Amino acid sequence: QSFLCVLDTRFSDIELREEEGIPTEEFLESCYAIVPVLDKLGPTVFAPVKMDFVGNIKKINQKFITNKEEFDTLQKIVLHEVNAGVAQVRNSATEALLWLKRGLKFLKGFLTEVKNGEKNIQTAL
Repeated sequence: QSFLCVLDTRFSDIELREEEGIPTEEFLESCYAIVPVLDKLGPTVFAPVKMDFVGNIKKINQKFITNKEEFDTLQKIVLHEVNAGVAQVRNSATEALLWLKRGLKFLKGFLTEVKNGEKNIQTAL
């Protein structure tokens, strides 16, 4: 059993809300659950990835906690920022979500390489 099996909070457990989308709180919890995995993968190699990852989680969380009821889904946060004209502003929750998605995609690609037998970390990266 690998350490990935022991994650308490998984993205696959998040229930999408029909019209409203991805629940913010559950999504952030799933993201936070990945942080210790990055340490296990390689505290030095993954330090920049971890810093970026945690920074983006925090930016989304900061927006979320300003109004947990209004921003209960990621889609509502993005729509709010788009309508307010701040979605493309540096450090917006929307920008953070975009970079977080890229980080997750990168991590998935890396883990897929390792799972498929790649022993060299640099090659897998």
